[in-house]
Amino acid sequence: MKLAICNEIFYSEDAAEWTIERQFAQAAELGFEGLEIAPFTLADHVDKITEAQKRTIVEASAASGVAVAGIHWLLVGPDGMHATDPDPEVRERTAAYLEALVRFGIEIGGSMMVVGSPKQRDVRPGVAYEDAWVWFKDAMARAGEAGLDADFKVCIEPLAVETGNNFLLRAHEAVRMAAEIDMPNVGVILDTYSGVKEERDLPTSIRNSKDYLFHYHCNDDSGYAPGIGDTDFVPVMRALLDIDFQRYASIEVFKMDVPAVEQARTGIETLKRAIETARG
Repeated sequence: MKLAICNEIFYSEDAAEWTIERQFAQAAELGFEGLEIAPFTLADHVDKITEAQKRTIVEASAASGVAVAGIHWLLVGPDGMHATDPDPEVRERTAAYLEALVRFGIEIGGSMMVVGSPKQRDVRPGVAYEDAWVWFKDAMARAGEAGLDADFKVCIEPLAVETGNNFLLRAHEAVRMAAEIDMPNVGVILDTYSGVKEERDLPTSIRNSKDYLFHYHCNDDSGYAPGIGDTDFVPVMRALLDIDFQRYASIEVFKMDVPAVEQARTGIETLKRAIETARG
């Protein structure tokens, strides 16, 4: 597997100081193979991300040797987006925006996008779960179709209740939706933070998701990077090795009060030790 890091960890400290070039260079120095981009760190709407910004990402990736792993935190910036809203105009606007995000991800050389966004998909009062399922599945299928020719992966993310989510909480639900969509580039991402809270046995859920698992997020149940909390990553890494996972395992953090470089270094060192131990 390849280790990556999500870029908002740097952006959160000082956006002016942490230029895209510096983010890629720092990721390379720390030993990461990929940088995962949150579009909101570039603009509050994907259409506002300029061609110059896109070129900078592509050039910084090439110069550093660090790939663009993909994109995530997709619906943080724009207002009025919700994939399971009862208003069909809101759903259409959201699905079209996801298609635009796919195009952006492809343009910057990414291989996948993470569709989490609990506050833009939760089942609202008065909406039947079955309707929300169909609406969200339709949006994922449209995103998948937009990325099909480029084999750009659309990753459905189960998220814990603690994230503000009430829809698609566990791996088997995300796998079921991906199976119903039945497109080669639509699969799932699993997340350690949510997984240890919602899954009965996270390593087993990883193994059971083998055929659909396109991405993985590594975060401690504390909300910090691996190694800053109590989560044991050895069973997680062992499960990923058992299924011959060769995609990105990407560090994503939710708490930013530990300095970015310190937290990122602790995270990658923890994962490398866990992989070594898991290999025996």
